[in-house]
Amino acid sequence: MAPLDEDVVAGIYREHAPALRRFIGRTSVDQSRVDDVVQEAIMRVWRQAPEVTSMRAYLFQTTRNILIDMHRAAGRRVVEVAEDRDDDSRSRIDPRATNPAVEIDRALDQILVEDALSRLQPDHREVVLALYYRRFTVVETAAALGIPAGTVKSRAYYAVRSLRAILDEMGVTQ
Repeated sequence: MAPLDEDVVAGIYREHAPALRRFIGRTSVDQSRVDDVVQEAIMRVWRQAPEVTSMRAYLFQTTRNILIDMHRAAGRRVVEVAEDRDDDSRSRIDPRATNPAVEIDRALDQILVEDALSRLQPDHREVVLALYYRRFTVVETAAALGIPAGTVKSRAYYAVRSLRAILDEMGVTQ
């Protein structure tokens, strides 16, 4: 392994740490461990940097793997159970419990979509937000933005094309 290039690591940290913190914050990880996970992900990615085509996508995938590993490790730990609880209550699985890998994937998808949307031209982003997030019709979007319906359709078409290119650049498979 090459010696640590502090400037490269600092650059990766400066550019990507805020997005990684937001992503990790949306999972159930203890907030005191967020910086540890960010640092671990950046160091792992730095070691692989010559082979990485999309730094941000690789960082998020690495962070996801770290979070899943942490969850699995926590599941293997022995948990103390109060003596006054009966055996049946110890073995019951909470049906409301969700799969942490699904939660992590959902948070990752949200971060990636937000990042991709932020790269769109403002006019295109407005149309996408109105049509897909606010669930406006084309006519409602046109009225809300004060533009013709044909312009809404055109901007939506080009916005979706741009989003596909942006997500492809980020290494997101469709």
